[in-house]
Amino acid sequence: MGSAFFDARDRQELRALVERAAARKPAKARSRLRIAAMLQALAAALWIPQAGLLAWSIGGLANGRSLADILWPAVFILLLGIVKSCLDAAGGRLAFRTARVELSEKRAAAAELLARLSPVDASRPASGEAASVLGEQAELIVPYLSRFQPARMKASLVPLVILASIFPISWIAALVLLFSAPLIPIFVALIGWRAQAASEKQLVATGGLNAFLLDRLRGLATIRSLNAVDATALRLRAEAEALRTRTMAVLKIAFLSSAVLELFSALGVAMTAVYVGFSLLGEIRFGAWSGGLDLSQGLFILLLAPAFFEPLRELSTVWHDRASGEAALKALEGLAAGGMALPNDKRAPDPAAAANFDIRLENIGFRYRPDHQPVLDGFSLAILAGEHVALLGASGSGKSTLLSLIAGLAPCNEGRVLIGGAAADRSRMAWIGQKPHIFAGTLAGNIKLGRPGVTKTDISEALDLARLGGVAKAYGHRPLGEGGIGLSGGEALRLAIARAACDPEIHIILADEPTAHLDAETAAGITESLLALAIGRTLIVATHDPLLAARMNRTIRLDAEHLREAAE
Repeated sequence: MGSAFFDARDRQELRALVERAAARKPAKARSRLRIAAMLQALAAALWIPQAGLLAWSIGGLANGRSLADILWPAVFILLLGIVKSCLDAAGGRLAFRTARVELSEKRAAAAELLARLSPVDASRPASGEAASVLGEQAELIVPYLSRFQPARMKASLVPLVILASIFPISWIAALVLLFSAPLIPIFVALIGWRAQAASEKQLVATGGLNAFLLDRLRGLATIRSLNAVDATALRLRAEAEALRTRTMAVLKIAFLSSAVLELFSALGVAMTAVYVGFSLLGEIRFGAWSGGLDLSQGLFILLLAPAFFEPLRELSTVWHDRASGEAALKALEGLAAGGMALPNDKRAPDPAAAANFDIRLENIGFRYRPDHQPVLDGFSLAILAGEHVALLGASGSGKSTLLSLIAGLAPCNEGRVLIGGAAADRSRMAWIGQKPHIFAGTLAGNIKLGRPGVTKTDISEALDLARLGGVAKAYGHRPLGEGGIGLSGGEALRLAIARAACDPEIHIILADEPTAHLDAETAAGITESLLALAIGRTLIVATHDPLLAARMNRTIRLDAEHLREAAE
């Protein structure tokens, strides 16, 4: 569902959030990653003076120098090794910490975007998929930032410095390295494109499997009752096999790129070694500026040849981190992009309107998708503060949609919803749906919900109002199961009523089918508790139940063609 279909202000705000999330790499983070990469590149470049000292020392020993003559070069080699290790460790530590901070910021941005999506948005990602992207897949960003970025800078600088060090000694050795080196990144890049596509498919398969598992775990009771356990197991096996196939495709490409890397780096080092060996044997008298190579020069070139390819090999090794990291970034940034934004009016509240809870709907128009028929079209309604209103109609007639618009849980395509002359304030509303969410915890904890101002007396009075005293005594301090395991549907609804009763700031109660799927006795009890809660408050009920609608002050009847107020 494209966000361009909704209110211009909300559309611009959601687009700004998406752009901030996509570009949420502040200059400070970029600077730290650059510093970390430079430290690691400098550490790799320190091998050049080490190799020079080592080659000079071995050449001196071969020419008759004593061990005392090479003592100080050995000390410098040791000191350079220590400095090299410290610089490499410092750069790696800085890159990792910066990557973790960057990951946290991107996760927060994605969570912010998800929180801005309307709960009635059908294009919202499944809970399992969102959890997979935010938790598992997002971790792939860390090796991408902490390993690939420094490796790329090292591969860009260190081979050039080594080439500049070899060229004054032997131009032919420099040419061998120069012509063999580009083959590695070219072939790795070609394979890397395939790797990125395979990684994206693997991440999509992982998110889909997680969403499938979460959905089936939530519906285990329904699956058993419908005798669909075998069908579900077959579907799970097929999804797991698809994920295995995509994972093996990624690994296959990884092994292929490693083989290409080793082939060309081995060829480059071998050709350099052949040239140096024949030059030292006197068989080749060209390619060096001095006419031939001595032992120190030959050793220096041989020591630097593998180091010339090492940054390229490291870049190839972490190329798959890049593929996976960019796929994870795309998944994270696209997690909530383009969805239906919650309406958000940031105007300063009017003190006079804050005490007024009259509800006014002015020429409301709403459809879920641009190509769908409108659910509401040019509808207006006024509800006085403290009035009890029933929205009565068949399924699909727009009752729940109308409640969502009043609650500010969906943006109007046309018109506006005003409460006391201002935009909807959800902090002053209570929503009682058909399936209230119950957290794993005590009954009192599910009523209090961590609100600091709720006392034990408030909880006790709320339990009495919702007629949950017997359930509270039966459970005591024992925890409820996740999702309300242990409570009936009627008891879960009473718990939602008790939650609302503990909030003195609630002035508007929105109830969506509170008596649906309940027996007559339970429905009558829920009705009485709901009316007791609504004393002195505005109550709007969406219902099929004519008995519940008859208890309201006013009934608005909805049908397929239009909305009309029922004759009283």
